[in-house]
Amino acid sequence: MLEEASELIGLQVYTSAGIYLGNVTNLVVDFDKKKVEGLFINETNPLLVEESKAVSVPFRWIQSIGDIIILRYFPKRVSSKKPAAKI
Repeated sequence: MLEEASELIGLQVYTSAGIYLGNVTNLVVDFDKKKVEGLFINETNPLLVEESKAVSVPFRWIQSIGDIIILRYFPKRVSSKKPAAKI
């Protein structure tokens, strides 16, 4: 059982299908509400995130936390497509 939010840093993160996403490198914290809003993950799995870019996963997407973190939701593929310019 985790006793401090900082214990989340370094944990491996997996999708609900068991696909490795990456390791938690930082936390997104709302200091006014005194709660963790999300997890910041660097060097993500290129099968899930284009160019292995860093992503922030909202805390509400987490299914369970133990020795690893399992997500209840994660998009099938995250890309950094830029919106088309309007003429």
